[in-house]
Amino acid sequence: MPHSSSHSVSNLTFSWPDGDPVFDALSATFPSGTTGLIGSNGAGKSTLLRLLAGELTPQRGSISIPGALGHLRQDVTLDPTLPVDSALAIDSVREALHRIESGTSTEDDFAIVGSSWDAEERALALLDKLGLGAIVGSLDDLDRAVGTLSGGEAMLLALTAELLAEPDVLLLDEPTNNLDQVARERLYTAIDGYAGVLIVCTHDLELLERVESIAEVRAERNGVSRLRMFGGNYQHYRSVIDTEQDAARATVRDAKNDVRKQERELIETRTKVDRRVRYGKKMEERKRVPPILAGRRKRAAQESAGKLQGTQRDRVDDARSSLEAAEDLLRDDREIRVDLPATKVHPGQVVLTHEEATVVGPERIALIGPNGSGKTTLLRALDAAGAAVPWKYLPQRLDVFDEARTVAENVADVAPHATAEQIRGQLARFLFRGSDADAIVGTLSGGERLRAALARILLAEPAPKLLMLDEPTNNLDITSRQHLIDALETFQGALIIASHDRPFLDAIGPTRTIELDAPVEEFGGRPATPRESM
Repeated sequence: MPHSSSHSVSNLTFSWPDGDPVFDALSATFPSGTTGLIGSNGAGKSTLLRLLAGELTPQRGSISIPGALGHLRQDVTLDPTLPVDSALAIDSVREALHRIESGTSTEDDFAIVGSSWDAEERALALLDKLGLGAIVGSLDDLDRAVGTLSGGEAMLLALTAELLAEPDVLLLDEPTNNLDQVARERLYTAIDGYAGVLIVCTHDLELLERVESIAEVRAERNGVSRLRMFGGNYQHYRSVIDTEQDAARATVRDAKNDVRKQERELIETRTKVDRRVRYGKKMEERKRVPPILAGRRKRAAQESAGKLQGTQRDRVDDARSSLEAAEDLLRDDREIRVDLPATKVHPGQVVLTHEEATVVGPERIALIGPNGSGKTTLLRALDAAGAAVPWKYLPQRLDVFDEARTVAENVADVAPHATAEQIRGQLARFLFRGSDADAIVGTLSGGERLRAALARILLAEPAPKLLMLDEPTNNLDITSRQHLIDALETFQGALIIASHDRPFLDAIGPTRTIELDAPVEEFGGRPATPRESM
């Protein structure tokens, strides 16, 4: 079993081949237990995991691993023809065990088995613990081909393989993506029982509340990312950051006041110096001071005035430097601020009538259920049937754009009566300011893509009064997730949202919950009669 230790990096420096820096002299120690790795999309979380796993080589620095290392990548894909035991990496052990049992073994077989005499039983127990017992519930099932597992099932099977290997350090990259709530709970339990160094890169707030420490990757203004460790779970991390930001805002206010004060005193100093010069010149003219003496006095006055102004200018520069340093402590966690009165739906107004769902007024409906229960099928059916009001459907893949055109052009396509200035003004409220609005959609990060999709559907003409969203928080960092919540808070129409993200659903305040619990056929199937709760 994994033993208690730590995983550390020292003076780690890494840049991409094109010269873009990622880390510079980064040092950190990951303690035994579970560490949540967080940060904005593009900050370098997955790059750090790949460095820790040895998939990337740093230009400088060292990585200390206390023993065996396992790495579960974000997008797990399995060959459908692969036997289950091969996917679990226990096929060679099983073959050796079978030869030993049949009396045809060699000494090599005992070396292959080692201490893994119970490999099959452990595999079945762990598969059952992770909810895959219905798929692989017997020794014979270990010989079956993986087949067409769902994305969530493939993730759980791959996690089983990593846990069976009992690594001392385990790296997980977004393990709860594509998992329904039941599967997430099983994964949480499996992670809770892990005894080694576990580093999990995730935006899942429920999972982050269960970790023992937080490692935050944050990009600085110079493009280099730094890593900062926090003891405790995500709630503790937020309390530390919020306290620091309150202090930073107070420091910025004081620094701004000092800059204004020093600039005002500089003006007063210049006025005072000018007054002295005029006075001195007038006295010289009255007394008719000899030219040599007048020149000396003038030079002395100029030197004195120069020193006075120089000292005051230095104070202004110091105050501005202090302000800049204080502003560097502020996080640029901007919020979406839009006003969408045209999306308003009145109470009692019929929005959608369908055999599977009826929506009246500005309802907020949470569509929940396990993977395969038909949430996406239902949303697609509602989208195809249409609504009694303007509506928009946002699929999981956010494929609602012309990828080769800019953000502004994509919005202009759906708002033909808006001027370019109006479009850019609205895009600024979705945090696409200035040249950001001219970015090609195909180059956007996950969070930027979400904001662009929201802008495109919410600024459309006519304004949508019904939104249907399918797992909108998948692959979003925590900041982008908050941007989505901010935008939906301003939406005054009806919402139907399919999601496994319970904290997100709680944040948007559903007025009704529809739960689906029966699988549907891949093509042409219908979800089971939904259960509703208010």
